[in-house]
Amino acid sequence: MKYVTEYRDAALVQGVMERIRRLVTRPWVIMEICGGQTHSIVRYGLDQMLPPEIELVHGPGCPVCVTPLELIDKALAIASRPEVIFCSYGDMLRVPGSGRDLFSVKAAGGQVRVVYSPLDAVEIARQNPEKQVVFFAIGFETTAPPNVMSVLAARRLGLKNYSILVSHVRVPPAMEAILSAPANRVQGFLLAGHVCTVMGYWEYLPLAEKYRVPMTVTGFEPLDLAQGLWHTICMLEEGRVAVENAYARSVTLEGNRAAQETIRQVFEECDRTWRGIGVIPMSGWWLRPEFAEFDAEKRFDVEAIRPQESPICIAGQILQGQKKPRDCLAFGKECTPEHPLGATMVSSEGACAAYYRYGR
Repeated sequence: MKYVTEYRDAALVQGVMERIRRLVTRPWVIMEICGGQTHSIVRYGLDQMLPPEIELVHGPGCPVCVTPLELIDKALAIASRPEVIFCSYGDMLRVPGSGRDLFSVKAAGGQVRVVYSPLDAVEIARQNPEKQVVFFAIGFETTAPPNVMSVLAARRLGLKNYSILVSHVRVPPAMEAILSAPANRVQGFLLAGHVCTVMGYWEYLPLAEKYRVPMTVTGFEPLDLAQGLWHTICMLEEGRVAVENAYARSVTLEGNRAAQETIRQVFEECDRTWRGIGVIPMSGWWLRPEFAEFDAEKRFDVEAIRPQESPICIAGQILQGQKKPRDCLAFGKECTPEHPLGATMVSSEGACAAYYRYGR
């Protein structure tokens, strides 16, 4: 398939890796931000192809993984109500809350539906005026445009039975939290191509300069990632700080300005709790006051839910690049994809799930 198979060409990837091996003169720690990149790296064995001086650590770029436990419990409380049709992407249904998950609610008779777009949820609300329809609006900057479009569509249609449970997070503040932490080990970053397609990469320029850390925008196929590593390692070896774009077929510096403007119309920045990490200032979005009528937390009065994280799960340390899944004593024992302790094991983009699936 054109634009896919050529980026999985083993000979081309091996060629880039050989250039990296000849280039490296000292150890470097590089973090890939996106969980989709983590899965590609582990699936294709890119980390094992690198010279031993290069260590890859896995970042917090999996929206399912970082959705806080309190939002999962709020979702469970709302979805359990008889008047509610609760709509979500499929990968959220098995994420454990304090005692159960959305699959359990569905099995007990709750009206939990898997949708492929928030606009599907708007259509369900239009067809079921007697029900309250709630969409679980999670994600990074990538999923924000369709989520805000659903709110605008519901307003335009005059729907009073549609709302969203918002758990949106932003990449740059999370990176700053990692870089400013005393235990930080990260010396270079691979940036998520889909996030930068929407937002551009202008936000990362001051961050790279402030912390003197090079960054490269890259995609998700093996050759994309190998080239992203090459760019980052070149900058590290040269002592040069910049944000380079190795994903120019999709990303520009400015990004999608129309999408950014739509996001700003409906959302405003806020402090946000990240699962296993804690509160990161101004790292999320929530609905502006003029769109409060679409806020499911307020509509169903679940704002006071504040559960405690599992003391066994080390997902927070994994998401900050401080530990690997194999460092967890519960990995593959008490914690498996069938019985996950944390979201990093159940998510299709979680680091623990990648290590488990591909036998690491």
